[in-house]
Amino acid sequence: MRRIGDGSTLGKRGGFVGHHRNQLKQTLSGGVKGLFGKLSVAVIVLVICTVSLLLTVKSNNSNNQHSFFRSKQINLETLWGTAASGGWRPSSAPRSDWPPPPKESNGYLRVRCNGGLNQQRTAICNAVLAARIMNATLVLPELDANSFWHDDSGFQGIYDVEHFIKALRYDVRIVESIPEVQKNGKTKKIKAYQLRPPRDAPIRWYTTEALEKMKEHTAIYLTPFSHRLAEEIDNPEYQRLRCRVNYHALRFKPNIMKLSNSIVSKLRAESHFMSIHLRFEMDMLAFAGCFDIFTTKEQSILKKYRQENFAEKKLVYSERRAIGKCPLTPEEVGLILRAMGFDNSTRIYLAAGEIFGGERFMKPFRSMFPRLENHSTVDPSEDLVGNNRGLLGSAVDYMVCLLSDVFMPTYDGPSNFANNLLGHRLYYGFRTTIRPDRKALAPIFINRENGQMAGFEEAVRRVMLGTNFGGPHKRVPPESFYTNSWPECFCQTSPQNPADKCPPGDVLEVLESKLERNEQ
Repeated sequence: MRRIGDGSTLGKRGGFVGHHRNQLKQTLSGGVKGLFGKLSVAVIVLVICTVSLLLTVKSNNSNNQHSFFRSKQINLETLWGTAASGGWRPSSAPRSDWPPPPKESNGYLRVRCNGGLNQQRTAICNAVLAARIMNATLVLPELDANSFWHDDSGFQGIYDVEHFIKALRYDVRIVESIPEVQKNGKTKKIKAYQLRPPRDAPIRWYTTEALEKMKEHTAIYLTPFSHRLAEEIDNPEYQRLRCRVNYHALRFKPNIMKLSNSIVSKLRAESHFMSIHLRFEMDMLAFAGCFDIFTTKEQSILKKYRQENFAEKKLVYSERRAIGKCPLTPEEVGLILRAMGFDNSTRIYLAAGEIFGGERFMKPFRSMFPRLENHSTVDPSEDLVGNNRGLLGSAVDYMVCLLSDVFMPTYDGPSNFANNLLGHRLYYGFRTTIRPDRKALAPIFINRENGQMAGFEEAVRRVMLGTNFGGPHKRVPPESFYTNSWPECFCQTSPQNPADKCPPGDVLEVLESKLERNEQ
């Protein structure tokens, strides 16, 4: 019997790719302040760059046991494979007593998931967990149609509803809408009481305030519902439920899976391919406050966007750049890849919206890596015409990046797309990721721009050799649970800690029998 989340068949690249091709079809202090106040911006940048370089060297020296580092070269053949698992495999099945949802619930839970596709995805996971915590019947989550994509596809237009409900039958009861009730011979609609949950609300808020209103009104409507349940919860079973939702229950509709499969097959027809989330877009550049490399007109556009969408804050480009707070430019991405040993034959799939500044910024990247593709160039399907930047286009990009041999996010700070993919690829067989350390790389790029070209590529390699390429690693704030669900959603067959032991092979049968007994 296949375990929920069991990754035992994913050890080798061949088996893993085969598994996912099938899954596409099936499942998927004051003094210091005074000192710096007297320094010019240029001196501040120089100090930061010098310190960063020293820390980079120290950090890399501490990693000299890495198999890549011993040769001071990056083994590309190893990167095209999967990262070392350390004996871990993904498993989100319950490992302790997990009763099925009771016959009678405390009421109905409606939520409105705002933001883009991946922000909505985490909200859906939180909604399922909230329903479990409150013993509520979850109404199929609503996807906000206006605030981000202006796309009214809705849950039913993106995800496989039947699969979603069935996959979570051991966890929560789910209905597509709140049913009408008969009272005094009349049909009556249940009106949900609207609540605004606190950001990162603790479990206690749901078991007190929210539950009280649910029992009083029969149904509650939580809106908005983005980041409205704390990520760090001291209950591994609750965290594993989030993984079951994210990596098993949320499956895109067949037409999206088919289109994604077609693109992946074409990209892999010749050999390996890499996917890059090129986050050099207006919203992220405005958020980061990185303006100075743009024309006066472009800077005006970015500043206006920032004033309209983000809190007022004084941001100095040279300072932001020196500490790695700016998204990597397309050229910088190319320079990193070239320093790592990738050549111009490398096939690259770009998941990106409109590159701000256009071809002026893409030309240097394209000259180094001419084989750049996106979903429109690989498969100019009519399905994507007019929706290539909506939920459908984002869903296809997500699947292609998930199944690529290597994935590289260029700005994984507040990017839900990149962060969710990092977590998904970790869960599905420790698939290789390249995560540039922008803070460590910043002084190297600044020195290059100032004419210090000697030793540039070696310096870049040293930084990259000190990064994690997708293997299991401890989650350290501000890293999100959705970016790294280790160790809660992973297990070992022969663990040192009993809590890490994989669940028994008959876990599905046990859950099914419990559900049957509960419904009798």
